[in-house]
Amino acid sequence: MSEPLQVRCAGAVKGVVEALQAASPGAVVARFGAVGAMREALRAGSPCDVLVVTEAMATALEASGELVAGSRRAVGRVQTGVAVPAGAARPAIGSAEALRHSLLAASALYFPDAERSTAGAHVVAVLDHLGLDDASRPRRCMFANGATAMRALADSGDPAALGCTQVTKIVYTAGIDLVGALPGELALATVYSVAVATGASNAEGARRFIERLCGAGCGALRSARGFDA
Repeated sequence: MSEPLQVRCAGAVKGVVEALQAASPGAVVARFGAVGAMREALRAGSPCDVLVVTEAMATALEASGELVAGSRRAVGRVQTGVAVPAGAARPAIGSAEALRHSLLAASALYFPDAERSTAGAHVVAVLDHLGLDDASRPRRCMFANGATAMRALADSGDPAALGCTQVTKIVYTAGIDLVGALPGELALATVYSVAVATGASNAEGARRFIERLCGAGCGALRSARGFDA
């Protein structure tokens, strides 16, 4: 029996990759986290056949020779959105001013690490843009990645709390509801890409997995898990 394929994957793509894992039990071992953590794992020598990160990061890693040239493919685009605990009132976020008011009124703000995650860095930038940097600091609840942040939001049971991360992470977290994507000039749509790691021990299996992940047959699954259609 061949060794399972080793996948290191950004948390935003977790819902799709887990579905593919379930369809082929034992064939794929996947680890998830913030994109910065996945890059660090690759560089630290963690077994990796397939790497799924942002398009920008994948391009840089291909240029540095850490991903196989020509193997990179786009998985899809993901919006950054706002979440509330399940059943809580959904605040207005349809404009920058509405979002500012809702963020100012929130009892707590749950989001991922601003240093290692795409969404976390963007949340901090949005707070600064809206003039809420100082006012939000006592209420910031920052976690290692978006999945952990959204789980904490769900567990908080606080109807006045808000969360912000990629829509895909909100969709697959039980106990929270998606309010919607960030509005207008505050929106962030991130393209995620996948490629074969240069040190892959199963490059052929990696290419087959990438074809499944990015192919038309997986389109409905990607959409259901929060990717833009």
